Amino acid sequence: MTVNLLGLDQEGLKAFCAGLGEKPYRARQLLRWIHQAGVDDFDLMTDMSKALRTRLQDCARITAPRVIRDSTAGDGTHKWLLDVGTGNAIETVFIPEENRGTLCISSQAGCALECSFCSTGAQGFNRNLSTEEIISQLWWANRCLGRGVSADRPISNVVMMGMGEPLANFDNVVAALELMLDDLAYGLSRRRVTVSTAGLVPGIDRLRDACPVALAVSLHASNDELRDRLVPINRKYPIKELLAACVRYLDRAPRNFIMFEYVMLGGVNDSVGHARELVSLVKDVPCKINLIPFNAFADSRYVRSAPDSIARFRDVLMQAGLLATIRKTRGDDIEAACGQLAGQVQDRTKRRQRRNVEEVAR
Repeated sequence: MTVNLLGLDQEGLKAFCAGLGEKPYRARQLLRWIHQAGVDDFDLMTDMSKALRTRLQDCARITAPRVIRDSTAGDGTHKWLLDVGTGNAIETVFIPEENRGTLCISSQAGCALECSFCSTGAQGFNRNLSTEEIISQLWWANRCLGRGVSADRPISNVVMMGMGEPLANFDNVVAALELMLDDLAYGLSRRRVTVSTAGLVPGIDRLRDACPVALAVSLHASNDELRDRLVPINRKYPIKELLAACVRYLDRAPRNFIMFEYVMLGGVNDSVGHARELVSLVKDVPCKINLIPFNAFADSRYVRSAPDSIARFRDVLMQAGLLATIRKTRGDDIEAACGQLAGQVQDRTKRRQRRNVEEVAR
């Protein structure tokens, strides 16, 4: 059985090379060829002997999930549908901007947290993605966007905001993060890699100790009663506990603020009263607030807040001294916008095999 090298970090590759009787520097060579050059053919690794390349072909491989569909929106947003087997496919989105390019990566096939405004959560949970399945999204995107050994980097930022709850797949996500940060692989700054969570408090504390990158929190409500309905994990980790974890995280965070995401749902969480309540809630937490116009999906029960309601909400926050922005909707014509990612996953909503919130949050 061959070993897939795509998900191995530098230490893993050193152990693999040692098993072949090779010196540690071979691991560094492999890391550069696989992740910097995007190579999946050992014959192209020209700084290795022919004999070693032949051995690698016999015992190893560099295999990423197959691209099922490649879509480009009118605004340049790019979405890939990747086959991860067992009837499941995940989505990865590249968002080009004038001064940066952001890749939105998935961490699970489906999601168990059942946030009521999210297309992924509506389908239930199937499984965690492996480290190689997570990092392959960055690997594929770089290849598709034309990055080579000497090419400019089209991807400057990575956000773990695709399908799934990253902190519910902690070990595999952290292993992928380490590859993103490794100078011999992708060399991204911790400030340019963001993990988004719906509020798994133990996971926030673990991430702080293991691999502190930028943190975004899906807040979406200004009180526990409302958040219990929108983000059910709040019943286990209410807002007070979540904000305390955010403050602890800032001790080691690469940025001096937490990004709070707040989806704007018409008539649900978008009143001036909600805005004032939110000010009182987060005023003691160094933060930025990203207001996200809701993006509809099939069978959704919500509508997007009116533009003037969103602007009024933002103004209340800013008048109170908070930094608040309104996210520009990107890629909604190919269902690549925030909350629309669904991939093609086995429908677990009609089966009793879905994990419940308490199990995921352990």
